This record gives sequence, structure tokens and C-alpha cells, in this order.
Amino acid sequence: MEQIKQLIKDKFNQCSDKELLLNELKEFLHREISEIKQPIDFVRWIPIDKVQPNDYNPNSVAKVEMGLLYKSIKHDGYTQPIVTIYDETIDKYVIVDGFHRYFTAKSNSDILERNKGYLPCVVIEKDINERMAATIRHNRARGSHSVAGMGSVVFEMLQNGWSDEEICNHLGMEPEEILKLKHITGFSKLFKDVEYNKSWQTKRMIKIKQEQK
Repeated sequence: MEQIKQLIKDKFNQCSDKELLLNELKEFLHREISEIKQPIDFVRWIPIDKVQPNDYNPNSVAKVEMGLLYKSIKHDGYTQPIVTIYDETIDKYVIVDGFHRYFTAKSNSDILERNKGYLPCVVIEKDINERMAATIRHNRARGSHSVAGMGSVVFEMLQNGWSDEEICNHLGMEPEEILKLKHITGFSKLFKDVEYNKSWQTKRMIKIKQEQK
């Protein structure tokens, strides 16, 4: 073990990009050695310029709470990674959960300098609806989300083709909550002249049925 440790130290001393080498080492351990295949098993350091917020997070944090978050990170460091997906079309890591931890580093030079311009991130592989669902699940687990924001996300999920049942299952919501959000967003009004079965249909579903006729 001591020989392995020394070999790693020697490699790091010879390397100009130590964070990159550290990420590669952790990725090797995660993919080839570790038997626990969970995102948290591979926390990587990513340059903050390669990380960007999503445009669908319904969570909001008060100014006082943001101040407390800054103090927490300043005194205790980052104890939780930022959850992201990698979008190869823009070559960025898009935040699924952890925007305020990202924003704290982005807007406070002392935090950013302490991290040498990097953020601790885990990366998950999700499509757009699954990304939004993951964001909602994180927010709801903490008890922090806005009704208006939730409505917008649910509206987009419906537009993208998810059924009420899928949304309920992925977000941990009751059917009554979905119905309420449909009325809040005006989604139900879009289809006031359409004849329905028991389940709601999205515009995408209706379009597919029309094309099949």
C-alpha cells in the first residue's frame, strides 16, 4: 500500500493539472474497482465555467438562508456535491440540484479561490423530463419548492409527452396535485373543447393520434 501511495504522489508531483489527474484516478476506482455504483462514489472537481444552471428549477431560497449557506460553506466547506448532467451539445455540466451551492461560489471570490475555481460535482445520465423530475425530487425532499415553479415544470413534462401517472410516479405526487397544477398553469384550458377519456392527453399525444387517422 505504501508503494502505491508513493507512486500516486510521484505522479501528482509530475502533473501540471492535478485536478484532472485526480478525477481520472477517482473515475478508474469508481468504474473498475468499486462495487458501489452510485453517483456519490465518483465526486469530480469541475471548473466552475463548465457548470451552468438549468432553466426549470422551481426552488427559491430567501436572502437570509443564502447568507447562512455562505457561512456554512465558508466555515465547513462543501459537504454536498452539486448534482449535474453533462450536455455534450454545449459541452457543459447542467445543474440538476445544487444551484445555490453553485451560486455561492460564483458570487463569492473567497469561496471560489478556496476551491481553486472548481466545484465538487456528481454526474447523472438523464433525459430532459428525468432531469426535471430529479430536480423536483431533490426540492421536495427538502420541503422547498414553489407552486408556480412546480406548475411550469409539470406543464413542460406534459408537453414533452409524460402521462399523469408517470409524473405522479416520478415526482411522488398525488393525482389531485397534478390536476390542481394543470388548472394553475392553464394546461386544462388548452383542451377545453377536446373530448377526453379518464386520463389526460398532451398536445403531442393528440397530434400523433391525428396523424395516424
